[in-house]
Amino acid sequence: MSHKISSYLLAGICFASSPLVFAEVREYQLVIDEAVVSPTGKPVKRITVNGQFPAPLLEFEEGDEAIIRVKNNLKNQDSSIHWHGLLLPGIMDGVPGFNGFNGIKPQSEYVYKFKIRQSGTYWYHAHSKGQEQDGLYGSFVIYPKGKTPLAAHEKAERDYVVMLSDFHETESDKIMANLKKSAEYYQNQRETVGDVWKQVKQDGLKATWQDRSMWNQMRMLKTDLSDVTGYTFLVNGKTPQQNWTGAFKTGEKIRLRFINASAMSFFDVRIPNLKMTVVSADGQPVQPVPVDEFRIGTAETYDVLVEPKQAHYQIEAESIDRSGFAIGSLQNEQVTNPTSVQIPKSRPRALLTMEDMGMDHGSHGQMDMSMMDHNAHTQMTMGEMDHSQHQMVVSSEKITSDTVQGWANAATPIGQKALTYADLKSLQSQPERYSRPAERELVIRLGGTMERYIWTIDGKKFSDPDFKPLTVRYGERIRLKFVNESMMAHPMHLHGMFMQLENGQAPQDMPNKHTVIVPPGKTVTALLTADELGEWAIHCHLLYHMSAGMMSKLIVANVDDSKALKQTSVQSYQGASHAHH
Repeated sequence: MSHKISSYLLAGICFASSPLVFAEVREYQLVIDEAVVSPTGKPVKRITVNGQFPAPLLEFEEGDEAIIRVKNNLKNQDSSIHWHGLLLPGIMDGVPGFNGFNGIKPQSEYVYKFKIRQSGTYWYHAHSKGQEQDGLYGSFVIYPKGKTPLAAHEKAERDYVVMLSDFHETESDKIMANLKKSAEYYQNQRETVGDVWKQVKQDGLKATWQDRSMWNQMRMLKTDLSDVTGYTFLVNGKTPQQNWTGAFKTGEKIRLRFINASAMSFFDVRIPNLKMTVVSADGQPVQPVPVDEFRIGTAETYDVLVEPKQAHYQIEAESIDRSGFAIGSLQNEQVTNPTSVQIPKSRPRALLTMEDMGMDHGSHGQMDMSMMDHNAHTQMTMGEMDHSQHQMVVSSEKITSDTVQGWANAATPIGQKALTYADLKSLQSQPERYSRPAERELVIRLGGTMERYIWTIDGKKFSDPDFKPLTVRYGERIRLKFVNESMMAHPMHLHGMFMQLENGQAPQDMPNKHTVIVPPGKTVTALLTADELGEWAIHCHLLYHMSAGMMSKLIVANVDDSKALKQTSVQSYQGASHAHH
């Protein structure tokens, strides 16, 4: 690797009668800069770290002392790095405006120092403007102490990171400006008359007209699965044509660490003809789940084990709007001729339904058809309608297979298993502090106005002058209730702590997650023991949703019950945080 790694032993201070305590210090130097890169062949200026795009893999063992020196060589931009999913003191979390951290000024260096308190698959990225989209993201892998896995089934001969990301030829600030100009700027996947005709055949003309009247009234598209299109999807920084490849020998077991480091993309991941066993979610071990595919939201991670038998397999991660694939390969190292990439046929794309809007599908039959907005999205000329209808009758079978209903429908082939949140079960029983019932509930409402491209939590943007942070007592057990009042899915990420996802499992079996997908029109709940003092970001991990306001601050403070809840100072928090650890 081109980056400097130094590793040495540091003896802990101890009494003469105690055994010596050794902690290994692992040190990295990361230099943030700009350079011309051309993943798709077109040269563009982007952010690099140590000259690499994307940023390099960082590796640690649980128990290490991490020292990461970050130098910002950007000419006129502050920068930052957030260690996504890591348990650490708030001042080290890397979010400007939180815990007294003010970002890293141009030509300045910031030294992150923290103890590695966990193992698993994580990642790191900027928390400044759109720098994450522009290249400041990398993988962060922590091996168990001595690299000995927690469970015997996890022992693998090879270990690969499979980092998925979305590259755009337009810079992030320009993308944001375009979305502000028109939220539909990138909407190039609208429904066709074929989709309307299919609905008429299925539901009848009257029901179809009423359904579409309602969507037009709401000024929303059934195809609003992604705000931004035009992405090229990458595996470990490589395009499908460049074909990242992991080698294996016959009979080996391989661990694949999938990280969704994209700015805006959900993926459906599969390896045709190769069963995957999910063993970890968001870096936290889960009981093994054999699957054929899984959906991974932005900022989530999943570890899977595979045992390849064929000479070659293709890893296929398809974006949920069906606009493209991230593709890589697994290749038997004894096979000398590499297999060329085959771009698969796209799965049918999902169309949003009234259920995705949190409405009963049968409840809108009373809509006044005269309220149809003739300027809205599905408008077509009669000429287009006549021409398309003729095409539709000829190829009605094809149309049926082009779309499926509902955000969650990945068009998984019959007989194949797709991972669901309900499948996830903590590998080891949760301790009492993470399995006890909630003392109170915190409702977090997720909303948005597409026309002005504003995204909110509890009706407020993070930048609003009357924005109020969420406050909890240190040690309090709370239920976070995410209520999605919008028509887009939001991967909600909490910094600094793990939530226990309420997914139908018994309390001691609930999985730990740092990011939970909240589908359109749905409510998702997770339990949280507030055992890390400080100010923690909680936000949608779709970059442009966060930038447009969908972010809040969760303050965990030591509070005297007899007094009003108030924020502790950064100084007292830091002292208490070190004492706590």
